[in-house]
Amino acid sequence: MALNADFIGREYPVSAPYLVGREKIREFARAIGEANLVFFDCVAARALGYPDLIAPPTFATVVAMESSHVVMFDPDLGLDFTRVVHAEQSYAYARPICAGDELIVSTMIDNIRTVAGNDMLTTKASIDTVNGEHVVTATSVLVSRGVDS
Repeated sequence: MALNADFIGREYPVSAPYLVGREKIREFARAIGEANLVFFDCVAARALGYPDLIAPPTFATVVAMESSHVVMFDPDLGLDFTRVVHAEQSYAYARPICAGDELIVSTMIDNIRTVAGNDMLTTKASIDTVNGEHVVTATSVLVSRGVDS
């Protein structure tokens, strides 16, 4: 079943706030093999002008994940998650995510297109502080593989 192209531009409800914790940053940095002290040591991060530990760039995925599930499992969209492959991910940062940030996510469907019988779904997630400061936009492209004949 093809994705419903009428969903282009659809915005989903803002996520519940996510409080970024130091240990979550450290756990994530260890999991991806990161060794930079700004992800582990508050003194090192503050020496570079940050208010606290900063998160590795891909940590934004942790924050945006729940919001992206709302899109992926929207029954009216028509996405068969058993056929999905993650094709692309990018981040446009206004500033790094820092420990202590309380973040919310607004997700929208940016594009739906068909390429070689496969549906491609592009979403944009705006990650902002609860006070309205924009932190990062995460763009994701999912491919829903076409049904074999």
